[in-house]
Amino acid sequence: MNTEKDFSPLTPNIVRALNDKLYEKRKVAALEIEKLVREFVAQNNSAQIRHVIQILATEFALSQHPHSRKGGLIGLAACSIALGKDSGLYLKELIDPVLTCFNDSDSRLRYYACEALYNIVKVARGAVLPHFNVLFDGLSKLAADPDPNVKSGSELLDRLLKDIVTESNKFDLVAFVPLLRERIYSNNQYARQFIISWIHVLESVPDINLLDYLPEFLDGLFQILGDSSKEIRRICEVVLGEFLKEIKKNPSSVKFAEMANILVIHSYDLIQLTSMTWMREFIQLAGRVVLPYSSGILTAVLPCLSYDDRKKSTKEAASACNHSLMKLVTPEDDVDDEESQTKSSPQSDGSPSKKESDLNGKSYCRISTRSLICCVLCSSDRPAVTLDLDGIVQVLDRHLHDSSTGMMTRIAVLKWLYHLYIKTPRKMFKHTDSLFPMLLKTLSDESDEVILKDLEVLAEIASSPAGQTDASGSCNNSDSKTELHIPGGVRDGQPVTDLSPSTPSMNSYFYKFMINLLKRFSLERKLLEMRGAFIIRQLCLLLHAENIFHSMADILLKEEDLKFASTMVQTLNTILLTSAELFQLRNQLKDLRTQESCALFCCLYRSWCHNPVATVSLCFLTQNYRHAYDLIQKFGDLEVTVDFLMEVDKLVQLIESPIFTYLRLQLLDVEHNPYLIKALYGLLMLLPQSQAFQLLSHRLSFLMLSKQEDPKAPVKDKRLAQPHIDYSELLQHFDRVQSKHLEVRHQRAGRSEHPDRKL
Repeated sequence: MNTEKDFSPLTPNIVRALNDKLYEKRKVAALEIEKLVREFVAQNNSAQIRHVIQILATEFALSQHPHSRKGGLIGLAACSIALGKDSGLYLKELIDPVLTCFNDSDSRLRYYACEALYNIVKVARGAVLPHFNVLFDGLSKLAADPDPNVKSGSELLDRLLKDIVTESNKFDLVAFVPLLRERIYSNNQYARQFIISWIHVLESVPDINLLDYLPEFLDGLFQILGDSSKEIRRICEVVLGEFLKEIKKNPSSVKFAEMANILVIHSYDLIQLTSMTWMREFIQLAGRVVLPYSSGILTAVLPCLSYDDRKKSTKEAASACNHSLMKLVTPEDDVDDEESQTKSSPQSDGSPSKKESDLNGKSYCRISTRSLICCVLCSSDRPAVTLDLDGIVQVLDRHLHDSSTGMMTRIAVLKWLYHLYIKTPRKMFKHTDSLFPMLLKTLSDESDEVILKDLEVLAEIASSPAGQTDASGSCNNSDSKTELHIPGGVRDGQPVTDLSPSTPSMNSYFYKFMINLLKRFSLERKLLEMRGAFIIRQLCLLLHAENIFHSMADILLKEEDLKFASTMVQTLNTILLTSAELFQLRNQLKDLRTQESCALFCCLYRSWCHNPVATVSLCFLTQNYRHAYDLIQKFGDLEVTVDFLMEVDKLVQLIESPIFTYLRLQLLDVEHNPYLIKALYGLLMLLPQSQAFQLLSHRLSFLMLSKQEDPKAPVKDKRLAQPHIDYSELLQHFDRVQSKHLEVRHQRAGRSEHPDRKL
């Protein structure tokens, strides 16, 4: 430094001492400067004070010589001490050169800068608050300083500044939040610790309402929560916990909508529990305000429902979120878009655009807080809340298609679909054609509970009035391109499409469901074998059993795969005769007292003809004993196979079951049930010498045959011929069906004998 230069009012001795390499001499110079400035203060000579500060800043603190810079720093601190309460008038001139030295490459000089600033702030106290942002910015850099002495000095300064902010009621939060939002994305652990500590302090000050600005930096907080440092995560958890307490205390002032997607995009491992906890509280406190973001919330929540006990807390929080969110969907969400637009404000008043709505439903990637806030701005002020149904269905459908989706998640997805079909049927039927194939595929799931929930959804689709066909035969509110061939008929001179008179509520999807269910059984024989009875029995509980059997019988009547038709009839017949769910239907068929019950019997009979033994059992159930006898007479013309005899064996076992108690009791009335006895003897003659033969033979041996006085007298039959049933036509139909089966078997036999022959 040029010692000949004029530094007045600083004396040459002061200048030399400030430039000295020894700290003691620089300290002596600082004391002289302090004395000099006090004199200027006493004289109220502000011009000279500013001149001294300017010399110390430009000629010393910003000098190229390291010792000069150190002297300038201690000189500026001395000026501040001398100024006392008046230092606030000169703070910018005092602080700026010191902060510049924070970036010096010399760690000792950075330490002296930190020490000088500490003394300046200590004297000024509350007067430094207008300069808080620059002080915070400088301290955030020193917090990550590699030198331990510098870090130690910055921590002392940091604590002092926090004390000042805590004591003051003049902190400018509005000016500080943009800086906080920028600095909170630092990846340095020390910088993160510094920032989170300041948020903690500001949140604890009663006069500072940091909650209003939480959407600005919540995204950064959740990023810090994922830090690798356990201590930083702990502090961040404490801060977030305090904010959540404040939210619960003052929910009316919270900007839930602006923070909803922030929680969604942070639902990954390290911070999942916290985000789920916040989501749960948001949904419960904000209510329908979060509905526009429901698809994003479900994206985060649904996978958590399949967690095991190692993540029990996260799973429970996610389950609570899911349950609360589901409760928010109400019938009012089924209003047409046009109607809701007329009831709500124009888009210029804050309604979300389609682009914004799409973002809410597809928040699968990390986005910045600023862009997020822009996209949800003012959403909490909307007079009407729109359910993002398309987004929700997309999320649910994606989880159903994903083979890695856990069982509990699949169950939750199906519960959601069922709930949406109940609450918003008109809008949901627009999605039915896209959902239908996957719902059918889900019937092959390995979980019975999943299948049961899936059947509930399919049953609701099949029976909902929203899916009724209009005059053109297409579903209301449906974009279905599948032509439904519903069997027609005539009732009271009028054409009808629903052949089941007791269940007029079934819609076109019911028959479509039955067709596709049977097709699935045909393609997946293992599904039919393992779960067929379970699925059909549950459907009989969820829908009318009569409708299930009526429609399946009608479809099987046109089935080209005769072997499958026979197997399916055998399955349906076993369910009809043995399942408790079919008790009412069995009673309806037992007496055939009404025209409707006779029509149902004829419908079942025509399909049951695919399986002769099942046809006989249906006649036993309906007490058509003479017709059963006539059928058994025809068995002599059929191809008797081992499978056929096994079916007869099972029928004998069924006759001994509680289902046919009434039949066994009718054997006591020999006079009025001769064809029943003849039919049973016919079965006995069909059986080889087996256990079933012995069982039936033993039963018939107890009959007390009454003596018939006139052997030429006509046989009396207690059951009168039904006027609504043409039994001769039924026998002819039986013959035609069996002829088809025989022809198919011969063709198969021919192919097996001549494998090289092309048909």
